[in-house]
Amino acid sequence: MLMGRSRNSAAGSRMDSTTVGGLLFGVGCLIAALWLEGGHLHQLVNLPAAVIVLGGTFGATLIGLSARQLRDLPHILRQALVSPSIDISQTIRWLVTLSEKARREGLLALEADANAASDEFLKRALQLAIDGTDPELVRDILQLEITFLEERHRQGEQVFTSMGGYAPTMGVLGTVMGLIHMMSRIENPSQMGPAIATAFVATLYGVSSANLLFLPIANKLRTRHAEEVLLREVIVEGVLAIQSGENPRIVEQRLRAFLSQRQKRALPTLRWHIHDDQSTQEHKAA
Repeated sequence: MLMGRSRNSAAGSRMDSTTVGGLLFGVGCLIAALWLEGGHLHQLVNLPAAVIVLGGTFGATLIGLSARQLRDLPHILRQALVSPSIDISQTIRWLVTLSEKARREGLLALEADANAASDEFLKRALQLAIDGTDPELVRDILQLEITFLEERHRQGEQVFTSMGGYAPTMGVLGTVMGLIHMMSRIENPSQMGPAIATAFVATLYGVSSANLLFLPIANKLRTRHAEEVLLREVIVEGVLAIQSGENPRIVEQRLRAFLSQRQKRALPTLRWHIHDDQSTQEHKAA
């Protein structure tokens, strides 16, 4: 994530097991409940209802989207289904190592590290510091980028939040249409029971798709957004600390403040010995 595959064994992305597993578990519980009540799976299969709910939901959502948002929709969905390689603890370790190098050799010594960074945000942050940009200007530039990142993520999250709101309504609409169709054939009362059951399948589709798919995806995107913003904030504070020439021990303690208690316990405190205004890292736990 930061220095390419050689520096990060977790580089790359993989399918998010919680997203896929949660969806399969939720659907499986619905099917199991139907079976326990003596029902049959074919009772839940209704193609017209699926067309009304899914097609209507997508159409209603499409009205509020711009052409750019529509093009970005597959990428937004991928963010929910694929787990990114975000390791804040490893980022902190690397930033502390860079602070030690900068304190010993100067900021210009970080040029090669900046060029090798695979994270574009980190690369720009380091380059601004190396170029001697005023620290306040560095913070303003990077925070502005974070602000626009938040806005883009908010728009992606809002797409699935909207779908989660439209789907139940489309399910009710499909049920009403089914009941209208049933009432038009009221001359055969023996068929009214199955027809009513079939009509309510649309409501089931709408409510279940909203609460098992669209709204959970929106929540997942919100979680992804928070993780990425936190990583960016760590980078900003770390690079500014490096630029100011802070002691690596202080840089480490400053960045550890971003971690949860569990993450702090998992990240051993590094010991630093300062000799002749130079830092030497001992790679062992405190």
